[in-house]
Amino acid sequence: MFIGEYNHNLDEKGRLAIPVKFRDKLKKGAVVTRGLDGCLFLYTLEEWKILAEKLSNLPISQSNTRAFARLMLAGAMDVQLDKQGRIILPDYLRKYAGLIKKIIIGGLYNRLEIWNEEAWEKYKSKTEKDSGDIAEKLGELGV
Repeated sequence: MFIGEYNHNLDEKGRLAIPVKFRDKLKKGAVVTRGLDGCLFLYTLEEWKILAEKLSNLPISQSNTRAFARLMLAGAMDVQLDKQGRIILPDYLRKYAGLIKKIIIGGLYNRLEIWNEEAWEKYKSKTEKDSGDIAEKLGELGV
């Protein structure tokens, strides 16, 4: 399981070091894609197959499902850890998420999220401020 928040730097070649504690789970390969809220999602191959299967079974007759499948599937790229535990993020994904130098990697159980540090801090600040309302809505869902 992926949990925690980690500060890393993106180098000039688009390489990002993955936290050491997650590297074993990603050594067989991974998939990075456009995420939601302006970040990237990084999945193990096993988790990606589960998600991709669900997306491929969505009804293509609905514009929202087509759009979401395009966002996730067409934006996806296979990545491999190098000997230093880094992945190369494609240019189009770095642009999508506004990734330049300072990066936050967040563990969200079955995926990692890759954020521009400034965007993450803004998002986190707003979410922390709204945590009471969020908790109330989740309570309605049985969480």
